Amino acid sequence: MPIEQHAPEFARLIAADAEIARHTPDDYGGDNGPAEGPVWWSDGGYLLFSDIHNNRRIKFEPGSGVASVDHEPTNRANGLTRDLQGRLIACEHDSRRVTRTEPDGSITVVASSFQGRRLNRPNDVVVKSDGCIYFTDPWTLPTPPEQWDHQYSGVYRVTPDLGTITLLVDDFVIPNGLAFSPDESVLYINDSRRGHIRAFDLNPNGSLARQTDRIFADLTGDAPGVPDGMKVDVEGNVYCGGSGGLWVMDSSGKKLGCVVHGATATTNLCFGGDDWKTLYFTSRNHLGSVQANIAGIPVPVA
Repeated sequence: MPIEQHAPEFARLIAADAEIARHTPDDYGGDNGPAEGPVWWSDGGYLLFSDIHNNRRIKFEPGSGVASVDHEPTNRANGLTRDLQGRLIACEHDSRRVTRTEPDGSITVVASSFQGRRLNRPNDVVVKSDGCIYFTDPWTLPTPPEQWDHQYSGVYRVTPDLGTITLLVDDFVIPNGLAFSPDESVLYINDSRRGHIRAFDLNPNGSLARQTDRIFADLTGDAPGVPDGMKVDVEGNVYCGGSGGLWVMDSSGKKLGCVVHGATATTNLCFGGDDWKTLYFTSRNHLGSVQANIAGIPVPVA
């Protein structure tokens, strides 16, 4: 079954007979990186996603079904999101920085270094309702960590004025996707290498309450796929790629079901559409979607 129900509650979220749509052929990705970072542009009614290998950003318009090049080059950008003002935030691989695109098209650097040393390779990013920007910065093979400026993989927080960058945690192997719970009391961060999602309660100042560090869900298995991009719906259910497809967990980490879309990996995902109930996902090579019954948290976040 393309839609695997592992708990009765899953039927409320995604119907057992939901169609898994394929919006593009396998035209994206390659050795230098897959299709990634989908973000819904609600005020334009379209979706943007990264084609890392080909160093470009793709625009998909559901109304016409057309996918076209929106921008190139992108410094092989990966994760994308929008800040509170609706500006595009991107994690750029080649430039090893996080950037913001202004309304006039100019680029503002959000973060490129920490304590005088260049970042590793920013991967994914999320913006909190106070305007703070949180991003993951793993080192990635084949370069060993001792050859990077930082000999750890970090998760960082940048203040809205871009004046302060704080290292939140540095004991992940490959920190990748990250997402807040609906009330922003919990930050989920997955570790692609270890195959699991960790959860942290947040302190009032936006830092992680490290004593609350816990394994939220293990998504390892015999089928291909690891935790990568991650999103949360308005009820607090967590959506993330893993072994075999796109997994859905409730707020306690219980596995409710899996969307088995047939690709070898779910690289990232986002909610979109007029009602934020279309669950878009990227594989290594294409863009697909499935209809959800519960809306995702909008971007920009309210």
